[in-house]
Amino acid sequence: MTAAQENKVIRTLTGRVVSNKMDKTVTVLVERKVAHPKYGKYVRKSTKLHVHDETNQCKEGDLVEISACRPMSKTKAWKLVNVIEKA
Repeated sequence: MTAAQENKVIRTLTGRVVSNKMDKTVTVLVERKVAHPKYGKYVRKSTKLHVHDETNQCKEGDLVEISACRPMSKTKAWKLVNVIEKA
């Protein structure tokens, strides 16, 4: 491995599972706060991501940590790292 590969930072996020109806895939809602460009008030924005859950361990309402990975399908490019809090 080269030095660039060893120092690679893997992006991780924390979110809440909103759907586990698919096989080995969960939908995670990730919320963030963004300052409004004109008024400066912080606005809550959210993103839904499809996450690979190999063992189908997540249930709706779980708080999970996810990390970016190679694309596994058209919409799925994140994988489950661990379950922080069970619902």
